[in-house]
Amino acid sequence: MAELPPPPEGIVLTHFIVSDDVERSRRFYTEVLGGRLAFSGPGGLTYVALANSWIIINVGGGPTDDKPTVTLETPREPDRVSSFLNIRVRDIATVYAEWSARGAQFLTPPKQHQYEIRCYIRDPDGYIIEVGQTTDPTGDWSPARWPSSTPAGESE
Repeated sequence: MAELPPPPEGIVLTHFIVSDDVERSRRFYTEVLGGRLAFSGPGGLTYVALANSWIIINVGGGPTDDKPTVTLETPREPDRVSSFLNIRVRDIATVYAEWSARGAQFLTPPKQHQYEIRCYIRDPDGYIIEVGQTTDPTGDWSPARWPSSTPAGESE
């Protein structure tokens, strides 16, 4: 399995999800969304490389010494969301067709909004994922102009 590359700026951003069935979630993120298994470890801990990031999948659990009041669990009410994964794609029509054919359950077909076309899917544990294509005519969110971690006013 591939190792995670060293962080170019001293930091790597990943998305951690709690799963009731880690293997089922791994299949969703690899077989449906096209990610690649990067690591599988003890207790089911799984890393899936997806585009320029990773999804960490693991079982839930009770408090630990470093999070003494926190319990990790899958969403209790899938229609009440406080955070979600956002995936930007070059061609949403193609992605919608491919992922639908692989079993993704979209809430609606892609819908045009002011500066994007977007739709949402759920993973097997009920997490919502936004899939969108930028249509901003000024290109503010095209890959060549995506924000960097360099503070405004400083050169890259």
